[in-house]
Amino acid sequence: MPDEPEAIDAGLVFGCVMDGRGGCRRIGWAEATGWKPDAPGETLWLHLDRTVGSVRDWLEREMTPSEATLDLLVSNETRPRAYRDEEALITVLRGINLNPGAEPEDMIAMQMLADSRRVITLRRRRLQTPRDVLADLEAGRGPCTAGDLVTGMIARLVGHMNESILEMNEQIDRMEEQARETDPERLLTDIAEIRRNCLALKRHMSPQHEALGEIQRSAPDWMSEDNREEIRETIDRLRRYLDDLDVSKESAIVLQDDLNNRAATRMNRTMYSLSIVAAIFLPLSFVTGLLGINVGGMPGVDSGNAFWITVGLLVILLGLQFWIFRKLRWL
Repeated sequence: MPDEPEAIDAGLVFGCVMDGRGGCRRIGWAEATGWKPDAPGETLWLHLDRTVGSVRDWLEREMTPSEATLDLLVSNETRPRAYRDEEALITVLRGINLNPGAEPEDMIAMQMLADSRRVITLRRRRLQTPRDVLADLEAGRGPCTAGDLVTGMIARLVGHMNESILEMNEQIDRMEEQARETDPERLLTDIAEIRRNCLALKRHMSPQHEALGEIQRSAPDWMSEDNREEIRETIDRLRRYLDDLDVSKESAIVLQDDLNNRAATRMNRTMYSLSIVAAIFLPLSFVTGLLGINVGGMPGVDSGNAFWITVGLLVILLGLQFWIFRKLRWL
């Protein structure tokens, strides 16, 4: 199948050859096609945009994966998973979207095909982790082998999750301090958003824990013992982060319940005050309404003192009501 230079160049986000000593040199498609190591320890790393159609053709021609693996690498299937395809390791992992304006639960999937000499990563949207690793390589302090690159990127993907959890915990702490001074309705909206973020992260990252466990169980021979140990540590760290998510969610629920209880108490106090006022003025309104009916025979119509007598009786009635309410402990 003939090359399509424009489409393929658009599909290559970046490419480099790792020198095995923590550094790298950038390359393009021309050198990546049919690449062979020129020196011991060299590893090819290509970061591709899987939305470009010609990327699939290149993968099929250069990497020769199985049809199922090829479909997975270029598909929109983002559920984390990992498996072996002969000596190659295929993974689908999710990372926190650190792009400006993105929400924590807006996860970005990264597919990866790796063997002992080549690592191919694919994404649909911009992901920060590969660029961080590339920056380390260009500074001369990056991974040395394919196994180091794979485990390093996995550790970074999981590490970014902790940043989002810490940010949510700090936000919950700030809201607890502001709870008595800020409008509860606005805080309740923010808490509901945090709970949604916790649930989304838990839903997205729990399968990742299973995928990492599969990598640990079926790690290929080209992954060193140090790589396997780093995968185990990453799994433990991810498990702690999932537990932290549960704690964050419970903290948000406790704060939400506290705000709801305060709001309900405040509303009950207001309704109680209104009920007392209504109870006080209801008998008075009844008496004045009765005296105001326009029918013959009303007492005191011809008396000049009837008004003041009525006012005095109403004051006595009001005092009697206050005495009864205090006796009943309503006031």
